[in-house]
Amino acid sequence: MKNYMIISALLICMFVPQLCSAQDSMQASQVLDTIYANDTKNVALFFPEPIRQGITGSENFVFTYNRENEQYFGLLQAKPGKESNLLVINRNGSVFSYIVKYKAKLSKLNYFIPISSSIGNEKPKVKDSIYIETAEKSVDYGKYYYEKFCSYLLDRNQRIGRIKNETEDIVLSVENIVFDKEELYFVIQIENTSSLDYDLNFLKLSIETRQKGKRKSLQRLYKEPILKYNLPSKIRENETVRFVYVMSKFSLSNNRRVILELNEKDGERNIELKISHRFINNPN
Repeated sequence: MKNYMIISALLICMFVPQLCSAQDSMQASQVLDTIYANDTKNVALFFPEPIRQGITGSENFVFTYNRENEQYFGLLQAKPGKESNLLVINRNGSVFSYIVKYKAKLSKLNYFIPISSSIGNEKPKVKDSIYIETAEKSVDYGKYYYEKFCSYLLDRNQRIGRIKNETEDIVLSVENIVFDKEELYFVIQIENTSSLDYDLNFLKLSIETRQKGKRKSLQRLYKEPILKYNLPSKIRENETVRFVYVMSKFSLSNNRRVILELNEKDGERNIELKISHRFINNPN
């Protein structure tokens, strides 16, 4: 599968003060430096150790770094909007925190970050270990990551190919299939061009196996999504909705394919969309 290098938030922004609380009180009161970025240039940040995580507090800031092969630098871009913050954790646990702002004209494009700029280390002190453990358990960071990544994908205008089917002015299509970490993200669109609202009963994703031999048969195995992001219960007349199904990663042999089953509640406008193994095995 192709590498898909995109960055989205990994943790909730409230995790930043939790990390800082594990440091000395002098560090908690430290004034953060400001880094400026815009949407026409890449601002490069070079750190003393390879980057393990990079987190922005707002979607109008994107920090890109190599998550598969840790490197010493990351790239920051920004869209116009309110200021936010950037949290970077190096491989050795050193934590760096900055205020990030949009600026149309940039006077500085490269930042070489010394180790002295670290606000502390992510490993908490013994006396704070109980507090940190309790705080981490109160937040589902996995779900938050999925939701932020889904939101990012819905903002993109990327397509994997023509995967579409329709019946009675209801159009079901898969715009994109993206592989990230250990998951596949299906960006799905339903368009209702009819004069009647469409009440969604269910949208199931199954793997269909075509049996060979004299008696050809089909078997379907339903796969439960990890997350259904922005899935609507109703698509009103002349409305188009987009949402994401997050699935544990899988691949298919050439005698298998994915089937999307769209079923209308108290209606008969049902659609089946067939997705070839080629799209599953070669996602974006």
